[in-house]
Amino acid sequence: MKTPSLWIIAAACFVAPASVAHARSAYDGSWDLNFVTQTGTCDPAYNFTVNISDGVVTHPNLVKFRGYVARSGSVRASVTVQDKFASGTGRLSGTSGRGRWSGYAGSARCSGYWTAQRN
Repeated sequence: MKTPSLWIIAAACFVAPASVAHARSAYDGSWDLNFVTQTGTCDPAYNFTVNISDGVVTHPNLVKFRGYVARSGSVRASVTVQDKFASGTGRLSGTSGRGRWSGYAGSARCSGYWTAQRN
């Protein structure tokens, strides 16, 4: 069974809560993200765009998430939506980034990698 909504959750791996205060960051701007599933029954790939402002990453359709982008570019985050969960780590550097993600939707487990490209 395909689980396209898990991609939205995986996307949240790059969304920081508004309560985390950051000064203007080197990563501010629009970023295109690509998630690739390597194991599990999720869709093979999913692409979307997020915005980073003052170090906080936002996407208009995300519900519950925790995470941050450190000044070093290190990314660590997780998100939960109903019975779905995803978490990921990685790094942004200059105009690109990459990392790993894993999660589940009900009993289905998925994992893979992500890449980012600044617009």
